[in-house]
Amino acid sequence: MNERFRFYTNIIALQTIMRKEILRFMRIWSQTLLPPAITMSLYFVIFGKFIGSQINHIDGYSYIQYIVPGLIMMSIMTNAYANTASSFFLTKFNKSIEEMLVSPMNNIVILLGFMLGGTIRGLAVGIIVILVSFLFTHVPIYHPLIILNTAILAAMVFSLGGLINAIYAKRFDDISFIPTFVLTPLTYLGGVFYSIKQLPPIWQSISLCNPVLAIVDTFRYGLLGISDLNIYIGFSVIGMLLASMFFWAWLLLQKGVGIKV
Repeated sequence: MNERFRFYTNIIALQTIMRKEILRFMRIWSQTLLPPAITMSLYFVIFGKFIGSQINHIDGYSYIQYIVPGLIMMSIMTNAYANTASSFFLTKFNKSIEEMLVSPMNNIVILLGFMLGGTIRGLAVGIIVILVSFLFTHVPIYHPLIILNTAILAAMVFSLGGLINAIYAKRFDDISFIPTFVLTPLTYLGGVFYSIKQLPPIWQSISLCNPVLAIVDTFRYGLLGISDLNIYIGFSVIGMLLASMFFWAWLLLQKGVGIKV
């Protein structure tokens, strides 16, 4: 009876955290959902139409079609990361995280609540960007299940990354360090705007060390049916990142690292 009661209370706690996270970004949708749509529209216009018209087809697709999967995945990853990083840091700053940690709620519930909140925002932005892309070009959908699974898993990975960043952050400025100096370079060098086949051999080898490339390439296979890498490698990379970052974030919560601001 006690185990069942504890299970149901944890489910209610998880639903509460998720609802709070969803209401948080939906309440300020003009700051969380609208800007990515505008930014990606500019990418489609500038890179897709203006610059893309001067570039030859890549693997049978126009340049604007080729960059659509990368731009969608870039928006999913950055927004999932940003949501969890800012939300968890504000929870630390307001001292409400201490109340959550001393409550009967399991730390895994806290972790899942924030992670899923960031995941939902990332997916919401991804859907918006997909709809925006339809205004500029025809986007085929070859493997819907691969698209869905890659989007969800990638959003989870980067949502956890935002959580870990927020745990270590001591000031609000600290949560922008990783996106600026790590996430953005990895994204732009992750095959969003080009195929690694176009790179010299040495840079192709270096690019293979970039996990974002595997994520973007797997998502591109789901949409366009083409990829530079084996999709099983992509899913393996995503799975290893998800497992390792989940354990890392859980361990930090268990030890109470970075709780005081």
